[in-house]
Amino acid sequence: MTFLVLGIVLVVIDGQLIYHSGKGYLRRAYDDERAVGMIRLTAVLFHLVVLGLLALVSIIDVETGDPVKNVVVKLGVVLLLLALAHGVTMAILARMRDRQVQQQMADQMAEEHRIYEERHAHVGEPRPAPKIESPHSAT
Repeated sequence: MTFLVLGIVLVVIDGQLIYHSGKGYLRRAYDDERAVGMIRLTAVLFHLVVLGLLALVSIIDVETGDPVKNVVVKLGVVLLLLALAHGVTMAILARMRDRQVQQQMADQMAEEHRIYEERHAHVGEPRPAPKIESPHSAT
């Protein structure tokens, strides 16, 4: 039972860190409402996956001969899984943010190109030929 309580506390703490840090991280690329919605979904997924792993680890029998060592071994496994899940979650957030930033840059470039084309629309119209003076012509 001690193992489960410690594991749940660790998962909740890490999940809250992901939620609060991820919200600020995603706000750099998304408006506030979308950033909050996306991080909530990501944090829920994180919690479900890690709590599921915790449940699976909790039913594994570890016999070291010492009950304290048994809990320490299981907590060690949970911490490694938690670190892995944290890393994967951060990679997912980075990918989401990078895609949005790339899309914003592409949209901005397209808009700048459209404005440029509008300003230089007359370029395609026939223009009078420039006057070229011959060095031999009388001035």
